Amino acid sequence: MRRPRSPLSESRTPLSTEKNDKNHRRPVPETRGRGRRARAVAAPDPGIEEFNIGAKIKALRQARRKTLQEVADETGFSPALISQIENNNVSPPIATLSRIAKVLGVRVGYFFRDEGPEASYEVVRREDRPVVTRVISRTGGKHGYVYQALTQRKRDKIMEPFLLYVDPGMREEESQYSHEGEEFLLILEGEAELLIENERIVLREGDCVYFESNLRHRLLAHGGGGAKVLAVLAKGP
Repeated sequence: MRRPRSPLSESRTPLSTEKNDKNHRRPVPETRGRGRRARAVAAPDPGIEEFNIGAKIKALRQARRKTLQEVADETGFSPALISQIENNNVSPPIATLSRIAKVLGVRVGYFFRDEGPEASYEVVRREDRPVVTRVISRTGGKHGYVYQALTQRKRDKIMEPFLLYVDPGMREEESQYSHEGEEFLLILEGEAELLIENERIVLREGDCVYFESNLRHRLLAHGGGGAKVLAVLAKGP
């Protein structure tokens, strides 16, 4: 009995531009959603004050007696961009923040932690989720999304959940990132394209993917309408 093909396999194509031969998987033409206009996905209003991520990074770096160059070497960002992050002029993407957390000896959730008492459980209302904007790539340009941390009071978490709002206009810069741990993505609205190592995987509303975060990866919008994505990061063993 022939085994049914995975829905994700129908959306997977190689990043390489070389001609496919009998030893390479041929991409399957996309059929789902064809003929429909891409639905715009609105990013949240950044009216709530953002987390003071930059100041926390700077305080930790100085306490650990790390130089800007040492942090830059671990993240792939220049010392000048790390300085801009510390001064809250721009924000790091989640993958880069995870690498910064590692070099400074904390978990990524430290930068989103509420200063109030720790809670064994937590309810976060929609209107109480601060938005992290001005996210940059390692080249200094826009990274292509804004994000919200979905938990603030639970400390030493195994999982770090985020909502990503992927900008449909950001396609020209496709640098990939990696960090420790594992990652889960679920497309809540719109369409996205996951670049992972040498493959491109188109993910539509309701699709999800789980992967090891040390694989080079990058999430981009697909189809012209942006995407709203639930991203859950888990720290490695």
